[in-house]
Formats: sequence, structure tokens, C-alpha cells
Amino acid sequence: MSRTSAIKKDAPYTGPVVHVIDDDEAMRLALDCLFRSVGHRVRLFANAADFLKECSASCAGCLVLDVRLPGMNGLDFQAHLAGTGHTLPIVFMTGHGDIPMTVRGMKAGAIDFLPKPFREQDMLDAVAAALEVDGTQRARRDEFAVLRERVATLTPREHEVVSQVSKGQMNKQIAYSLGLSEITVKIHRANAMRKLGMRNLTDLVRFSEALKRQPRQDHADATFAMMGAA
Repeated sequence: MSRTSAIKKDAPYTGPVVHVIDDDEAMRLALDCLFRSVGHRVRLFANAADFLKECSASCAGCLVLDVRLPGMNGLDFQAHLAGTGHTLPIVFMTGHGDIPMTVRGMKAGAIDFLPKPFREQDMLDAVAAALEVDGTQRARRDEFAVLRERVATLTPREHEVVSQVSKGQMNKQIAYSLGLSEITVKIHRANAMRKLGMRNLTDLVRFSEALKRQPRQDHADATFAMMGAA
């Protein structure tokens, strides 16, 4: 049984994994030994298609990707992943790299671009940086998932009130624009703040600003538009 086959039959991976895609088996095995020597979990793939069969968009970790691959090359595969929801940070490696390739890969979000042969420590440093980026991104997505659930608990009127509050409107102004009494606005505002877990206006403004920077991935995110994220 090949080393790659054995890895694919391991117990399910639940944490960060260094995913290696390279059609050179010797390189795959060398990287496997290198990453495992410092405690990383590793999965090896000979081509991009095999990776897509095994790893969904929810896979955690990072991707160590050879630029020269059979079929779809590494840079085109990077673009394909971005278009299908895969967010794994990428460390590119190549024996044929040039400046335009490097610029294209880095502009598209690659963590590093290492020419072969590379120093082992350079690769370890790049992978460490990629894993840190992935962990930060996933923590942020988890945070927004919680906030998204909280936003979904607001009533339409609470949405309207808290949206205007986040834009700096006073209770009296909100009451006039919505045709409500000021006391009713205060009640809706208090209920919305409680549901969102916000203590004060500063928390709400930070929340609203953060939502503006959060990529919208589905129609459910339209709820954020009511928080001033449009």
C-alpha cells in the first residue's frame, strides 16, 4: 500500500490539516515527513481533483500547492477554490516560478510562494503563518455565525429601530421617522440590544462596522443590510 493510500484511510480529521498537492511522489513524502516531524497532521494528494473529492469547503488547515500540476495548474486551481467557497490559505511551491506568477498568486491571497528547492525552515514558517491565518478566519466566521443567529431573532420593527440607532439616530428622530412614540422606540431598542448581546451604543456601532467588512455569502446575510451593512 502506498503512503498516500495509507493516509487517506486514517481516522477522520477534525482539526487543522496541512493538505499537500504535488504530482511528484518523492516531494509529497518528503513534505509529509517534514510536517509530521513538528506535529502537523498531513494529507497528500497527487492532483487537484483528488483534493476536491476528499475535502469540502469546511476543511480546516492550509494548502501547500505546487504550481505545475497535471490538468489545472496551481494558480488556476487557486482561483477555482476561491469561486467555490474554499478558504484554505495557500502556500505555493514551484521549480519554474517567475515574477508574474508570484504576483498573481500573492494578489489572490497566497501566504507565500517558495521556489524549489526551498529551505525546510522557510516551508515550516510559511505553513505556520498559513495555519494561523486559517485559525483567525475560522474564529471570525464562528463569531459572525453567532451574531447572524442573534440578528435572526429580531422582529422587523426591532430591525428598523436598531438599524437607525447604529447610524447615530436619536430616539426622538427614530420615533418621528417610523411614526412611533419615543417610549415605544426605547422598548424596541432595549429588546434588540438584549437579543444582540450588546451593552451600549459603542458595541452596536462596532458590530455594524464589522458587518460591513464581512463578505456576504448567501441571502441570509440580507438581514445585515438592516444593520447598516449595505
